[in-house]
Amino acid sequence: MVANLGRGNAFVIVERVDNEADGDWYVQVWLRDDNTYQLEFRDGTAAEHYQTRTVSQEKVIAALSGWAKGRPEWKDAFMWNNISTWFLDGAESPSLPTP
Repeated sequence: MVANLGRGNAFVIVERVDNEADGDWYVQVWLRDDNTYQLEFRDGTAAEHYQTRTVSQEKVIAALSGWAKGRPEWKDAFMWNNISTWFLDGAESPSLPTP
């Protein structure tokens, strides 16, 4: 899916559904117009929402695969920014645009 990202098809979102866990669990990728990948993940709550960017398609694919398999080291290849304040107090998210 990541290899097929392009204009008009710039997003991949993978969500973990667990009826016993509260919150939202997902990882998402946006291929930006400058050919960088914006990668975000949320671990349950808005307080645990992070973002990074990379030019490496291989790192994005490894991250998505590692996340889907539940491997704890999947995010080690990146420097993450906590963007939780974008989601608190009803703030609008400047992260991914609406597809």
